[in-house]
Amino acid sequence: MKHAPTIIVLALLFLLPVVVLILQAGAPGWRFPDLWPELTFDGFRFLAARPEPFLTALASSLGYSLTTVAVTLAMTILPAQVLAFRSFPGKNLLEGLLLLPALVPAMTFSMGLHFIFIKIGLADTTPGVILVLSMISYPYMLRALTTGYTLMGREYAVCARNLGASKWRVFLEVEMPQLLPAMAAGASVVFLVAFSEYFLVFLIGGGSVASFTGYLFPLITSSNRGLGALITLVFLAVPIVLFIVLELGLYRYHRKRWMR
Repeated sequence: MKHAPTIIVLALLFLLPVVVLILQAGAPGWRFPDLWPELTFDGFRFLAARPEPFLTALASSLGYSLTTVAVTLAMTILPAQVLAFRSFPGKNLLEGLLLLPALVPAMTFSMGLHFIFIKIGLADTTPGVILVLSMISYPYMLRALTTGYTLMGREYAVCARNLGASKWRVFLEVEMPQLLPAMAAGASVVFLVAFSEYFLVFLIGGGSVASFTGYLFPLITSSNRGLGALITLVFLAVPIVLFIVLELGLYRYHRKRWMR
C-alpha cells in the first residue's frame, strides 16, 4: 500500500498516548528506573466507591449534547435547503453570517450573552446551556446539510410532489433517507463540540449544570493521576462508542432499505 507508512504513523500517534493513559490509570506511581509500573488501580477503587458524581456528570453531558444535536438539526433544515437550491442577491453574505459563530472565538460574545441570559432567566439552567451550545455549533450542521442537499439535487423532491406527495411526506420519505449521511456527519461534529465544551457550560450553567468536562478538568491537575487518566479514557471512549453505534445503525438502515 502506497499510504501504509502514513497510516502507521497516524495510528501510532493516536495509540501511544492511549497506551500511556491505560498504564497511568492502573499505575499512577510509575517511576524511573522501573521497567514496569506497579499496578495499584487506585483510580478504579476511588470511582467504584464514589460513582454518583461521575455518573451524574456523564448523564448530564450526554443529555445536553444529544439535545444540542437535535436542536441544531431542527434549526438548520430549512436554511440549508434555501442555501442549496435558491439563488438571490446577498446569498453569499447571508451564508457567511450564518457560519460566523464557527469563525469567531466563543469567548468574544459569551460574556454579553451571559448578561442577556441572566435578564431572561436562562442563566444557570440546562436550557440555557443547550441554547448557547446550539448557537456555537449549528454552523457545522448547516454546512453538512447544505452539502447534502446540493449533492442530492431537487429532482427527487420534484418528482414526489408531482405524484401528489405533501411537503412533509417528501421530506420524511424522499429527502431524509438521502440526507442521513450528511446528518450523521453534522451530528458527529456538533456532539463533539457540545460534549467537550468546558468554558461556556461553566459560564452559562454557573456550576448548577453538571458536565463531564467540569468533572474531568480538576482531576487532570490533581495529584490523583490514576483517576484523571481513567476519566480521560472514558472521555475518549464515549464519542467513539456513539460513532460506532451511529455507523452500524446507518449501515443496517441502508442495507434494509435497498434490499426491499
